[in-house]
Amino acid sequence: MQLFDSKMAPNPRRVRIFLAEKGIEVPTVQVDIAAAENRTAEFQAKNPMVNVPVLELDDGRYLSETVAICRYFEGLHPDPPLMGVDAVDAGFVEMWNRRMEFELMNNITGPFRHTHAFFKGRIPQVPEWGEVCREAAVERLAWLDGELADREFIAGDRFTIADITALCAIDFGAVSQIKIEPDQNHLQRWYEKVSTRSSSGA
Repeated sequence: MQLFDSKMAPNPRRVRIFLAEKGIEVPTVQVDIAAAENRTAEFQAKNPMVNVPVLELDDGRYLSETVAICRYFEGLHPDPPLMGVDAVDAGFVEMWNRRMEFELMNNITGPFRHTHAFFKGRIPQVPEWGEVCREAAVERLAWLDGELADREFIAGDRFTIADITALCAIDFGAVSQIKIEPDQNHLQRWYEKVSTRSSSGA
Protein backbone atom coordinates (compact mmCIF):
# COMPACT_ATOMS: atom_id res chain seq x y z
CA MET A 1 0.00 0.00 0.00
CA GLN A 2 1.20 3.50 -0.80
CA LEU A 3 -0.27 6.98 -0.96
CA PHE A 4 0.32 9.22 -3.96
CA ASP A 5 0.66 12.58 -2.27
CA SER A 6 1.56 16.22 -2.92
CA LYS A 7 2.79 18.59 -0.24
CA MET A 8 1.51 21.49 -2.37
CA ALA A 9 -2.18 20.58 -2.36
CA PRO A 10 -4.78 20.80 0.45
CA ASN A 11 -6.63 17.52 -0.19
CA PRO A 12 -3.65 15.19 0.31
CA ARG A 13 -2.99 17.06 3.55
CA ARG A 14 -6.48 16.15 4.72
CA VAL A 15 -5.56 12.47 4.35
CA ARG A 16 -2.18 12.94 6.04
CA ILE A 17 -3.83 14.61 9.05
CA PHE A 18 -6.48 11.89 9.17
CA LEU A 19 -3.79 9.21 9.20
CA ALA A 20 -1.74 11.07 11.81
CA GLU A 21 -4.76 11.32 14.11
CA LYS A 22 -5.11 7.55 13.92
CA GLY A 23 -1.41 6.84 14.23
CA ILE A 24 -1.28 5.11 10.84
CA GLU A 25 1.88 5.20 8.74
CA VAL A 26 1.58 4.69 4.99
CA PRO A 27 4.48 5.02 2.52
CA THR A 28 4.03 8.04 0.29
CA VAL A 29 5.03 8.90 -3.26
CA GLN A 30 5.30 12.61 -4.02
CA VAL A 31 3.56 13.67 -7.23
CA ASP A 32 5.01 16.84 -8.75
CA ILE A 33 1.81 18.64 -9.67
CA ALA A 34 3.74 21.82 -10.53
CA ALA A 35 5.41 19.84 -13.33
CA ALA A 36 2.00 18.38 -14.28
CA GLU A 37 3.13 14.87 -13.33
CA ASN A 38 -0.47 14.16 -12.36
CA ARG A 39 -1.53 14.77 -15.97
CA THR A 40 0.74 12.17 -17.52
CA ALA A 41 -0.65 9.01 -19.07
CA GLU A 42 1.04 6.99 -16.34
CA PHE A 43 -0.77 8.85 -13.58
CA GLN A 44 -4.08 8.95 -15.44
CA ALA A 45 -3.97 5.15 -15.45
CA LYS A 46 -4.11 5.41 -11.65
CA ASN A 47 -6.70 8.19 -11.52
CA PRO A 48 -8.34 9.53 -14.69
CA MET A 49 -9.51 12.57 -12.70
CA VAL A 50 -5.80 13.57 -12.53
CA ASN A 51 -5.93 14.68 -8.91
CA VAL A 52 -4.29 13.65 -5.68
CA PRO A 53 -4.45 11.91 -3.27
CA VAL A 54 -4.60 8.37 -4.65
CA LEU A 55 -4.17 5.27 -2.50
CA GLU A 56 -2.68 2.19 -4.14
CA LEU A 57 -4.05 -0.86 -2.36
CA ASP A 58 -2.12 -4.06 -1.79
CA ASP A 59 -4.15 -5.80 -4.50
CA GLY A 60 -3.07 -3.24 -7.10
CA ARG A 61 -6.29 -1.26 -7.25
CA TYR A 62 -6.30 2.53 -6.90
CA LEU A 63 -8.65 4.38 -4.57
CA SER A 64 -9.01 8.11 -5.11
CA GLU A 65 -11.12 10.92 -3.62
CA THR A 66 -10.11 12.22 -0.22
CA VAL A 67 -13.13 11.17 1.82
CA ALA A 68 -13.24 7.72 0.19
CA ILE A 69 -9.65 7.14 1.28
CA CYS A 70 -10.41 8.38 4.80
CA ARG A 71 -13.49 6.15 5.01
CA TYR A 72 -11.36 3.16 4.01
CA PHE A 73 -8.95 3.82 6.87
CA GLU A 74 -11.81 4.57 9.28
CA GLY A 75 -13.14 1.10 8.56
CA LEU A 76 -9.78 -0.51 9.17
CA HIS A 77 -8.90 1.60 12.22
CA PRO A 78 -12.11 2.88 13.87
CA ASP A 79 -10.32 4.42 16.88
CA PRO A 80 -10.21 7.27 17.39
CA PRO A 81 -13.48 7.80 15.51
CA LEU A 82 -13.21 10.68 13.05
CA MET A 83 -16.36 9.99 11.02
CA GLY A 84 -18.92 9.34 13.75
CA VAL A 85 -19.56 6.89 16.58
CA ASP A 86 -23.07 5.78 15.54
CA ALA A 87 -25.56 6.34 12.72
CA VAL A 88 -26.81 9.67 14.02
CA ASP A 89 -23.37 11.04 14.80
CA ALA A 90 -22.01 9.83 11.46
CA GLY A 91 -24.83 11.64 9.69
CA PHE A 92 -24.04 14.94 11.39
CA VAL A 93 -20.29 14.56 10.81
CA GLU A 94 -21.00 13.86 7.14
CA MET A 95 -23.30 16.87 6.93
CA TRP A 96 -20.69 19.20 8.40
CA ASN A 97 -17.85 17.77 6.38
CA ARG A 98 -19.84 18.27 3.16
CA ARG A 99 -20.56 21.85 4.21
CA MET A 100 -16.87 22.43 4.82
CA GLU A 101 -16.12 21.01 1.37
CA PHE A 102 -18.82 22.86 -0.56
CA GLU A 103 -19.11 26.09 1.38
CA LEU A 104 -15.54 26.60 2.54
CA MET A 105 -12.99 24.54 0.60
CA ASN A 106 -14.56 25.07 -2.83
CA ASN A 107 -14.92 28.81 -2.33
CA ILE A 108 -11.44 29.24 -0.86
CA THR A 109 -9.77 27.29 -3.68
CA GLY A 110 -11.86 29.06 -6.33
CA PRO A 111 -9.77 32.26 -6.52
CA PHE A 112 -6.58 30.20 -6.80
CA ARG A 113 -7.97 27.98 -9.54
CA HIS A 114 -9.45 30.82 -11.56
CA THR A 115 -7.01 33.71 -11.07
CA HIS A 116 -3.58 32.23 -10.33
CA ALA A 117 -0.95 31.61 -13.01
CA PHE A 118 -0.46 28.07 -11.68
CA PHE A 119 -3.65 26.94 -13.42
CA LYS A 120 -3.18 28.93 -16.62
CA GLY A 121 -3.41 26.46 -19.50
CA ARG A 122 -4.37 23.61 -17.16
CA ILE A 123 -8.06 24.45 -16.78
CA PRO A 124 -10.39 27.04 -18.32
CA GLN A 125 -10.07 30.00 -15.97
CA VAL A 126 -12.90 32.43 -15.30
CA PRO A 127 -11.41 35.26 -13.21
CA GLU A 128 -14.85 36.75 -12.49
CA TRP A 129 -15.91 33.44 -10.95
CA GLY A 130 -12.76 33.43 -8.86
CA GLU A 131 -13.77 36.75 -7.36
CA VAL A 132 -17.30 35.50 -6.71
CA CYS A 133 -15.74 32.60 -4.83
CA ARG A 134 -13.52 34.97 -2.85
CA GLU A 135 -16.53 36.98 -1.67
CA ALA A 136 -18.40 33.79 -0.80
CA ALA A 137 -15.40 32.45 1.15
CA VAL A 138 -15.27 35.61 3.27
CA GLU A 139 -18.99 35.30 3.97
CA ARG A 140 -18.66 31.61 4.88
CA LEU A 141 -15.90 32.35 7.39
CA ALA A 142 -18.19 34.85 9.09
CA TRP A 143 -21.00 32.26 9.08
CA LEU A 144 -18.71 29.60 10.55
CA ASP A 145 -17.63 31.98 13.31
CA GLY A 146 -21.26 32.21 14.37
CA GLU A 147 -21.75 28.44 14.20
CA LEU A 148 -18.81 27.90 16.54
CA ALA A 149 -20.24 30.17 19.22
CA ASP A 150 -21.86 27.26 21.05
CA ARG A 151 -19.62 24.27 20.36
CA GLU A 152 -15.97 23.32 20.51
CA PHE A 153 -15.54 21.67 17.11
CA ILE A 154 -17.20 21.91 13.70
CA ALA A 155 -19.52 18.92 14.12
CA GLY A 156 -19.93 18.95 17.90
CA ASP A 157 -17.82 18.17 20.95
CA ARG A 158 -15.17 16.00 19.24
CA PHE A 159 -12.50 16.54 16.60
CA THR A 160 -13.64 14.97 13.30
CA ILE A 161 -12.93 14.92 9.59
CA ALA A 162 -15.01 18.11 9.33
CA ASP A 163 -12.38 19.95 11.38
CA ILE A 164 -9.64 18.53 9.17
CA THR A 165 -11.39 19.81 6.04
CA ALA A 166 -11.97 23.26 7.52
CA LEU A 167 -8.40 23.56 8.79
CA CYS A 168 -6.90 22.65 5.42
CA ALA A 169 -9.25 25.02 3.63
CA ILE A 170 -8.44 27.96 5.89
CA ASP A 171 -4.70 27.34 5.74
CA PHE A 172 -4.86 27.17 1.94
CA GLY A 173 -6.68 30.50 1.95
CA ALA A 174 -3.37 32.22 2.69
CA VAL A 175 -2.44 31.72 -0.97
CA SER A 176 -5.30 34.01 -1.97
CA GLN A 177 -5.17 36.30 1.10
CA ILE A 178 -8.37 34.85 2.54
CA LYS A 179 -8.10 34.69 6.31
CA ILE A 180 -9.91 34.73 9.62
CA GLU A 181 -10.79 38.29 10.59
CA PRO A 182 -9.67 39.70 13.98
CA ASP A 183 -13.25 39.98 15.25
CA GLN A 184 -14.09 36.34 14.47
CA ASN A 185 -13.30 35.21 17.99
CA HIS A 186 -15.07 31.85 17.94
CA LEU A 187 -13.43 30.84 14.69
CA GLN A 188 -10.04 32.02 15.92
CA ARG A 189 -10.45 30.04 19.14
CA TRP A 190 -11.30 26.91 17.16
CA TYR A 191 -8.43 27.50 14.72
CA GLU A 192 -5.85 27.88 17.47
CA LYS A 193 -7.07 24.66 19.09
CA VAL A 194 -6.99 22.49 15.95
CA SER A 195 -3.87 23.98 14.35
CA THR A 196 -1.80 23.18 17.45
CA ARG A 197 -2.69 19.48 17.37
CA SER A 198 0.37 17.43 16.49
CA SER A 199 -1.43 16.00 13.45
CA SER A 200 -1.72 19.44 11.84
CA GLY A 201 1.92 19.30 10.79
CA ALA A 202 1.40 16.14 8.76
